[in-house]
Amino acid sequence: MDNCIFCKIANGEIPSATLYEDGDFRVILDLGPASKGHALILPKTHAANLYELPDELAAKAMVLAKKMGAKLSGALGSDGLNVVQNNGKAAGQTVFHFHIHLIPRNQGDGVGVSWTPGKLTDEVKEEILSKIHA
Repeated sequence: MDNCIFCKIANGEIPSATLYEDGDFRVILDLGPASKGHALILPKTHAANLYELPDELAAKAMVLAKKMGAKLSGALGSDGLNVVQNNGKAAGQTVFHFHIHLIPRNQGDGVGVSWTPGKLTDEVKEEILSKIHA
């Protein structure tokens, strides 16, 4: 897309702090990090979200998340790592170009990537199962 900021960054039209690059992806440090080392995996081809991303690239993106997450965690000595991928405004997506957040975590860092667990009732479970298996 001509006006997509992540397309421009991924393809080197806009400078970035690049951690990794290959023919399909660029991994950069996020300019608005949730934690030290917060990085983004950006495909070089445009897909607005996970649903539009070709299966082959989706698979490669997860392998790359594993590789880069391990490198970041090792280099920074972090206690953990969040791998976050949002789809749609309601899910927190603000840039509509598929991307994966790698967020290094440390005990007590105050970074909020959590929710209060609910309860799966039998009624809701059956409703979902019937819709998925229909």
